[in-house]
Amino acid sequence: MALSFCGNDSGDSYSVEKGVLNNGCFVDALNLVPHVFLLFITFPILFIGWGSQSSKVQIHHNTWLHFPGHNLRWILTFTLLFVHVCEIAEGIVSNGHMKSNHLHLFMPAFMGFIAATTSVVYYHNIETSNFPKLLLALFIYWILAFITKTIKLVKYAENSVGIQHLRFCITALLVILYGLLMAVEINVIRVRKYVFFANPQKVKPPEDLQDLGVRFLQPFVNLLSKATYWWMNPLIIGAHKRPIELKKIGKLPIAMRALTNYLRLKDAYEEQRSCPVSPRWEQTAEDPEKAPSIWKSMYRAFGRPILLSSTFRYLADLLGFAGPLCISGIVKCLETGNQTETTAQGQAQDQARYFGVYFLSSNELLQNTYVLAVLLFLALILQRTFLQASYYVTIETGINLRGALLAMIYNKILRLSTSNMSMGEMTLGQINNLVAIETNQLMWFLFLCPNLWAMPVQIIMGVILLYYLLGLSALIGASVIVLLAPVQYFIATKLADTQKSTLDYSTDRLKKTTEILKGIKLLKLYAWEDIFCDSVEETRTKELTSLKTFALYTSMSIFMNAAIPIAAVLATFVTHAYISSNPLTPSEAFASLALFHILVTPLFLLSTVVRFAVKALVSVQKLGEFLQSDEIGDDSWRNGDTSVSLESCRKHTGGTKAINRKHPLCYQLDSYEQPARRPLRPTETEDVAVKVSNGFFTWGSSLSTLSDINIRIPTGQLTMVVGQVGCGKSSLLLAMLGEMQTIRGKVHWSNKNRYSVAYATQKSWLLNATVEENITFGSPFNKQRYKAVIDACSLQPDIDLLPFGDQTEIGERGINLSGGQRQRICVARALYQNTNIVFLDDPFSALDIHLSDHLMQEGILKFLQDDKRTVVLVTHKLQYLIHADWIIAMKDGSVLREGTLKDIQNNDVELYEHWKTLMNRQDQELEKDTELDSLTALERKTLRRAFYSREAKNQIDDEDEEEEEEEDEDDSLSTTTSRRTKIPWKVCWRYLSSGGFLMVVMTILSKLLKHTVMVAIDYWLAAWTSNTTGRSALNQTMGNFTSDSDFKAQLRSFYVPVFSILCGAGIFLCLITSLTVELMGLSAATSLHHNLLNKIIHAPIRFFDVTPLGQILNRFSADTNIIDQHIPPTLESLTRSTLLCLSAIGVIAFVTPTFLIALVPLIVAFYFIQKYFRVASKDLQDLDDSTQLPLLCHFSETAEGLTTIRAFRHEARFKQRMLELTDTNNTAYLFLSAANRWLEVRTDYLGAVIVLTAAVASIFAQNSNSGLVGLGLTYALTVTNYLNWVVRNLADLEVQMAAVKKVNSFLSTESENYEGSMDVSQVPEDWPQQGEIKIQDLSVRYDPMLKPVLKHVNAYINPGQKVGICGRTGSGKSSLSLAFFNMVDMFEGKIVIDGIDICKLPLQTLRSRLSIILQDPILFSGSIRFNLDPERKCTDEGLWEALEIAQLKNMVKALPGGLDAVVTEGGENFSVGQRQLFCLARAFVRKSSILIMDEATASIDMATENILQKVVMTAFTDRTVVTIAHLVSSILKAEQVLVFSSGILVECDSAANLLAQEDSLFGVLVKTNK
Repeated sequence: MALSFCGNDSGDSYSVEKGVLNNGCFVDALNLVPHVFLLFITFPILFIGWGSQSSKVQIHHNTWLHFPGHNLRWILTFTLLFVHVCEIAEGIVSNGHMKSNHLHLFMPAFMGFIAATTSVVYYHNIETSNFPKLLLALFIYWILAFITKTIKLVKYAENSVGIQHLRFCITALLVILYGLLMAVEINVIRVRKYVFFANPQKVKPPEDLQDLGVRFLQPFVNLLSKATYWWMNPLIIGAHKRPIELKKIGKLPIAMRALTNYLRLKDAYEEQRSCPVSPRWEQTAEDPEKAPSIWKSMYRAFGRPILLSSTFRYLADLLGFAGPLCISGIVKCLETGNQTETTAQGQAQDQARYFGVYFLSSNELLQNTYVLAVLLFLALILQRTFLQASYYVTIETGINLRGALLAMIYNKILRLSTSNMSMGEMTLGQINNLVAIETNQLMWFLFLCPNLWAMPVQIIMGVILLYYLLGLSALIGASVIVLLAPVQYFIATKLADTQKSTLDYSTDRLKKTTEILKGIKLLKLYAWEDIFCDSVEETRTKELTSLKTFALYTSMSIFMNAAIPIAAVLATFVTHAYISSNPLTPSEAFASLALFHILVTPLFLLSTVVRFAVKALVSVQKLGEFLQSDEIGDDSWRNGDTSVSLESCRKHTGGTKAINRKHPLCYQLDSYEQPARRPLRPTETEDVAVKVSNGFFTWGSSLSTLSDINIRIPTGQLTMVVGQVGCGKSSLLLAMLGEMQTIRGKVHWSNKNRYSVAYATQKSWLLNATVEENITFGSPFNKQRYKAVIDACSLQPDIDLLPFGDQTEIGERGINLSGGQRQRICVARALYQNTNIVFLDDPFSALDIHLSDHLMQEGILKFLQDDKRTVVLVTHKLQYLIHADWIIAMKDGSVLREGTLKDIQNNDVELYEHWKTLMNRQDQELEKDTELDSLTALERKTLRRAFYSREAKNQIDDEDEEEEEEEDEDDSLSTTTSRRTKIPWKVCWRYLSSGGFLMVVMTILSKLLKHTVMVAIDYWLAAWTSNTTGRSALNQTMGNFTSDSDFKAQLRSFYVPVFSILCGAGIFLCLITSLTVELMGLSAATSLHHNLLNKIIHAPIRFFDVTPLGQILNRFSADTNIIDQHIPPTLESLTRSTLLCLSAIGVIAFVTPTFLIALVPLIVAFYFIQKYFRVASKDLQDLDDSTQLPLLCHFSETAEGLTTIRAFRHEARFKQRMLELTDTNNTAYLFLSAANRWLEVRTDYLGAVIVLTAAVASIFAQNSNSGLVGLGLTYALTVTNYLNWVVRNLADLEVQMAAVKKVNSFLSTESENYEGSMDVSQVPEDWPQQGEIKIQDLSVRYDPMLKPVLKHVNAYINPGQKVGICGRTGSGKSSLSLAFFNMVDMFEGKIVIDGIDICKLPLQTLRSRLSIILQDPILFSGSIRFNLDPERKCTDEGLWEALEIAQLKNMVKALPGGLDAVVTEGGENFSVGQRQLFCLARAFVRKSSILIMDEATASIDMATENILQKVVMTAFTDRTVVTIAHLVSSILKAEQVLVFSSGILVECDSAANLLAQEDSLFGVLVKTNK
């Protein structure tokens, strides 16, 4: 066939006798003109433009200015491209009906396609370079194209070509599109005035884009980049070279920031409050008292994007049905293809000829298989794009909603009434739940909510199409699916319940593990590790039982999901075989198979969505209750109303904002300006800073806590508030601060003072920040002042001990400081603030006498008084009353006396005398207290010990790392890259092997078998249906040898049973595989946790000094949880989706081997996509996790420190911080979800290409077996669904395997050597009987890497001797006590007890025969009996005797349950002294002949210490007692004293002899400690 533009079927192809425009070929040629014009003009501009821009590799986003009608233009251009594709297809198919080639049928359309593509590229370049004048070229092009197409349409209409012809419809569409594009162009000229106008409009880019910090560009890029997430490429590909950090993801666009969304939600919320009449369509009045509905507010604030997302979702779902229909069409064409083609062509010659060419109808076009294949491809691409767009919009809205809700909750927290918090109506736990759980539940509900209305539509459409294909039998299959849906729902609810019970058990297990780790030293010293280990294992067994149930339900859910479609297909096709008169054809069978696959997803998801909807309802109810809870009293300074409600002394001109209900936008996040501080204090005119008159205050009940309060606080003086415990001193401070509810009376603040208060609470409250930030607390840093404050609070020695000085993080997540250190930091914060008034609430409670004195003298009397600041001090230390300028004495919630000390001495002698006796008593205690100086020393010592060991560990770690780095440093970039992209196979193998070899083999075999059977089912269906069509064709040609019914019966008897058996086997295997994976996961989890617990509990004590407790706990909490619950389903999903994709590709390759050629580039593309995505996804996941923790911590620390924040008036600063933290977390989450969309769009497009190549290859191969073609295409369709799951599960698994890796790293810890060289049987039963101790040339160190702490010690202790050991801090006293128990590395010398070298003994035996009382009294939760004797060896009489000796018998008898009375966690329900006495009783129960007391009296009061000393002297007369003393006074009666200095034993004699020596170190210690 020769090529010619107009064809040469007849001689008049080029004739123009009837007029030029009446020749169709010329009209088509005319249509080429505009396209050629555009290409000629734009190509040079593009090349010149690109040439000059090649230097700027990436045009900066500052220039992204969308011209008016930007999105509309993109949509119209895409539609134009699609219509051009149809035009080309129509031209080519029409050309097939002609004798010779007519290029004019498709050539102009092809050029039009190129021109349209060029137009959009050209437009994009003009837009990014912001040069609108060049748009003129496009304007001219649209006009020309519009004119030429209109001429063509008019000519068609004149020659009676009408709507029944496809080409007429296409031309009409093109005319409309060109017309609309022309209108868009005119609009740009109208708005931007770039031509025909004197002054063109200057436009600046949006505010966000002028801020270079904004990196999230989704809202600003063009439509194509939006749909394909093209703008993410640099980030995702860059992650491969260096990790994504917070800097890289930048800030959020303004519209997505928490503040913006908070204002939107708050307006919607307040609107309901303020409008008494609801909107126009509901003319009823709303009840003003009724709480505003959160649902309504959410709808008003975020309804539009959800509607948009739902629209996308509907479009995607409708396009989803194109797949099955196109498959049905292709297979049908191939079935009937060969016979009908010849006849059709003959008839077509004489029809539909105008202009000498053939005109198609649309039906004819859709009977062309190639056209159907292209349509299928386009439908898939569009469907996937819409689906991802829908997901993205809901996720973005969900994140916006969460940001708004968090800000709303935070604002409410800052206004919560204190009584609400303290009376337990709102616990911290509840607030944390609101923040961490309820907001996320609502966010997830929003993610899933478009499903709620999209799914029913999808299901109904699916069922209608099935009915159209298969008739009644389809309804039976559909009903199987619908009937099994409630079972799915039932399983889903059961899963939720089981998860709850699992959570309870794991919380319990964690609690026990935490207790063990906190008391690990005691457990090891008493050899009780195994008892406690068993109790954890017991709880773990319960947890595992619950997990087993969980695993069972999970596997049932997976099984249902896989088995329902098989059951439905079985039911449908078997009934069809029996009911229907027509045999099943491949086109029907495979189209309905594809439809069943589509139907299962919504039904499976529906149960999840319904569950989330129920949870969301509960969350909204909780939120509503919280937002309606009581707020703090409406003091005018609190709300910032301008009206002055009290007298003029209360005036202030601080930052006020009028709150106007009608225009809620008036106040941006209630931010208070912080007023300027007044520098001039001495010129204060009023002598009263605060005055309370006739005040009655309450904590929320009707009874007043404080009654009849009339006091005044003099300006610039020191006021002290004294009284018994619980008389309302702290409440008085809070009442003045406005935290209590006022029943009646007034608090007057002198001019502007209320804005200038510093406050230190009794219970210290620290921020998770550095020491410096905790002290400066948002005030500007002043070095001199800071130094003075630190000295006043004696913080310097403590700061010197911290690893990074005052830049060390403290607080919840930082270093744990002791109570005294925390309290001093809080006082330092109050002193540092440059405020007029300072409130100090019992700042001495956790301090020893020296520190108290120092703080009083230097801090309060000197630092504050020099500044002429007004100080209100609540205290119990009456000896400081002499310094007070004004005293307020309180009793039972009212003021007993007020005045100076002299006034009280003169007017209330009785009270004064009472104070004097108390002061005397305090003076007597001073002796004890002077010694309590060591309490601080002790705090510092524990701190030092923690760091000493930790630093050594870090040194060792650093060395290890350096070694590793040296090995790895071949080419740093490439190695990090390869390390980051490698899948951790080794860890995966470790995980699988801990699941048990048999289980792994079972899992793999059952998986492979299941997928083989699944393929067999579909292959059998192909064979069955192909046979029916083949046979029917045979019958027609050869004549009817067998009757139709016999043939059907034969078919049934052969195919149906095999099909049923295969389906049954498939369903059974689904059950087996889902169970094996879950059970394998369970056995892995069981063995990993068991090994971890045993390893850690038997680790040497050094391990616990060096490894932070939080890190160990993390292995037992977060990591164990991941191994228990997250890895098995991820593993299951990964293997399932991978095998599905592989089986699909295998089937397609089997049907059309040519497909394999096209597969190679697709596999390469897929490899790179997954490689880049996995790395980026892991980074973004880490960022999301790491930014979430500070946010949650900020909420909990705000709730804890409410009174402090409000007293300091720092609400605005904290709000700002919360908004920043929320935005940071949201940015990370948004980027993570955008990265997921990036992946899904790419894998979906790859899937679409696979479908296209499979279809084209099978049509091209002219495969006679249409059933197999149907099979191949159905499988190709499933690939699109599963490709992205392969990558995402792979990425998830990689992140989750990190948990296994961390647990494994702990499994390599060395255990203590429990065996010993002697056998237990060789040790006498009653050893040590005498209690004789020989220490021979002993040297001790904590670790082979560290210096020795004891050097060459020699000593001899007689049986029954009372020995004291003393020395300065760090001299090695405690190390000796640990050496008796073989807890440290004794690398030289030995300790011999009763003739046996303790290093040879098994540890269990040694430690169970000695007793020790430690300095920290440790009790465990359980009963008193359990705490005294966990081994259950002692009788009740023995226990009561021990309690009597420890003087606890009466107290325990009084408790409910006696010996079985409850001990709470850490023994918090007993005082420190009582706890120490319990420890004494515990030591006595053991009846060991050697007792070691390690600084046992350090943290107890005088009375308890006396009891202890007395008991040791009487009850332990016949035993050897070694006392390690922090107070030398406690060992003055010792028969032998060992004095240590820097690890060396320097003196050894009786106390009396040592004191007699003039220059003895012992004498010096006694003198300095007096």
